[in-house]
Amino acid sequence: MTKNDESVMTVEQARKISAPLYEALNQPANKDVSALLAAACNDDYRSYHTNQDYLTRDQLVDVFTNMGTTIPDLTWEVVDIHVVDDVMIVRGKATGTPVAEFWGTEPTGKSFRTMAIDLFTVRDGKLATGYHIENWTTALQQLRRS
Repeated sequence: MTKNDESVMTVEQARKISAPLYEALNQPANKDVSALLAAACNDDYRSYHTNQDYLTRDQLVDVFTNMGTTIPDLTWEVVDIHVVDDVMIVRGKATGTPVAEFWGTEPTGKSFRTMAIDLFTVRDGKLATGYHIENWTTALQQLRRS
């Protein structure tokens, strides 16, 4: 969808477009993450995060798979979606219990619950770019509490 389209992307269309990406984030060690991301994202998809320029779709496959190995019960829930033209804003929450070191924190058997905000642009019915903010500081604090 673009601004030139006569139709405007609806929340339901946004949910359908982004669904394979979020499905890939739910227990990703048990999924074909590559196929799910290919279904959701354009070949030249760029995923922007805090500490790097961007990750490609192929690089995200490794990130999601590794996260699923570290956090086998990882669950990513879409809480709300807003749409403006060819942009969707997704508010979500992530939960999980790491079984291996997670960003310098050894596994303790504790779980985390944190919020995420994703802003996606859509081109040709797929995700073109993604900008992501997750509250990993709060997640790590939950894992470290005694």
